[in-house]
Amino acid sequence: MLAPYAASVRPDVMDGSYHLPVSDGSGRDRKALGTALTLLEQAGYAFKGTHLHNRKTGEPLTFEILVSTRDQERIALAYSRDLKRAGIEVSVRVVDAVQFDQRRLAYDFDMIQNRWDQSLSPGNEQAFYWGSQAADTPGTRNYMGAHDPAIDAAINAMLEARERPDFVDAVRALDRVLMSGAYAIPLYNPPAQWIARWNRIKSPSRAALSGYLPETWWFNSQKQTP
Repeated sequence: MLAPYAASVRPDVMDGSYHLPVSDGSGRDRKALGTALTLLEQAGYAFKGTHLHNRKTGEPLTFEILVSTRDQERIALAYSRDLKRAGIEVSVRVVDAVQFDQRRLAYDFDMIQNRWDQSLSPGNEQAFYWGSQAADTPGTRNYMGAHDPAIDAAINAMLEARERPDFVDAVRALDRVLMSGAYAIPLYNPPAQWIARWNRIKSPSRAALSGYLPETWWFNSQKQTP
C-alpha cells in the first residue's frame, strides 16, 4: 500500500542506516558547518557579505523563534548563535503563555519548541499530529504543516490493521516517512533516564518500555539509609 510513495523517502531512512548528525563536540564544528552550507547552496542560497540570500529573489534567509519561558529562550538563543555562523539571521521573540498558545494554535509562527507525547500503541491521534487534513485545521498538533500523502497512507494503514504484524509495519513506515521529512530538530535525546532515590526505595528489576514508573516502586522498611 505504501510502495507508490517510497521514492519520496530518503534511502538512508528506508535501509535503516539513518542517524542524527554527530558533531565534534566543540560547538564550532567546521565540517558540519561546511555540510550545512553545501545543502543551503543546493537549495538556492548564496552569501552576500556575511548573510545568506535567495539567489532568485534576493531575500535574506531569516526567521523567528517564538518562545514563552526562560528555558526555551536559552535554547533558542544558543541555536540562533550557531545559525548566525551559517549566515542565517534568527530573531527570538518572548511572549506570555496566553499569546504563545494563541499563536501556536493559529500556526502564527516560524519555529517553536514542542513535545508530542506518544503511547506504546499509536492510534487516531497520529492523524491529529501529522495528517494532511490536520495541517489545514487550526488547533491541531500538526504544527509543522506536514501535508504528505505518504504520511496519510501510513496512518490509514495503521488504523486499518487487524493483525499485529500489519500494525507494526505501518507504524514503522510512518516513523520512516516522518524522519525523512526532517520536520523537527530533536532535543533532549539521552539514552537513559537518570533517577536519584534513597536506597530504601525499591523498584522492579525491569522497567517498562516507556521508562520508570514511580507508582510501581515501594518502601523497604528493612533498609536503613545511613
